[in-house]
Amino acid sequence: SWSIARAVFGALGAQLYVIGDEPDGLNINLNCGSTHIERLANLVKEKHLDIGFAFDGDCDRCLAVDENGNIVDGDKIMYLLAKRLKARGMLKDDTVVATVMSNSGFVASLNKIGIKCVQTKVGDRFVYECMQEKGYSIGGEQSGHIIIKKYATTGDGLLTAIMITEEICDSKTSLSALVEDVMVYPQYLKNVRVSDKDEVMNDKNVLASVKDVEKLIDGNGRVLLRQSGTEPLIRVMVEAESEEKCHEYADIIVKAIVDGGYQIG
Repeated sequence: SWSIARAVFGALGAQLYVIGDEPDGLNINLNCGSTHIERLANLVKEKHLDIGFAFDGDCDRCLAVDENGNIVDGDKIMYLLAKRLKARGMLKDDTVVATVMSNSGFVASLNKIGIKCVQTKVGDRFVYECMQEKGYSIGGEQSGHIIIKKYATTGDGLLTAIMITEEICDSKTSLSALVEDVMVYPQYLKNVRVSDKDEVMNDKNVLASVKDVEKLIDGNGRVLLRQSGTEPLIRVMVEAESEEKCHEYADIIVKAIVDGGYQIG
């Protein structure tokens, strides 16, 4: 993306500022891109730009920064693009595919505009499998993998950026205004390195702590306990009414994991 994005947006007539475009084979995602978006946000504010885009090393992810320097994540991007497709009669079954990591406020926001959300396991391959099986038009992840079935079978950061820009131009509306109706519940993710992921997921005390937290949340958020697919980690994710509550509730579950003697490192 370091060369292609410049060429594409230059050809489309955009005034461009490009950073993180000097790869040396070792500095992939180093203090830049969708995993380190702070420099981009500062540049957008400093130069009074309309929008900023951050890609990852292989350009299958795209996150955006609005004109105020606020990060627009994959959930908000899916909302914007799904609403665009629906308005044009191109959103199959008025449905978006997301993963269980997407914010529940995003799901509620879609429902308000008549769009359903099907959620899969974490991983863009699971998103695409669901899209392929049901013929759905768009899906993706909060991290910025966005799959637009008409054009691609995987996330394509540059395609995502072009479609966002297209909507801004067509609607003559700022990015912040296009996503202002997306509700976002505070969300906290805690990773715990453990000796045996399967044992943790079947431990009675750990499962009881999850039930306890669900009672405390009382419908105003959610809790998700899952295994990492690639590392010896258990991920504890909590959504609640405030950041403080997220941390408090996550700590209850983490304590149960630690008390069970599973934590390592």
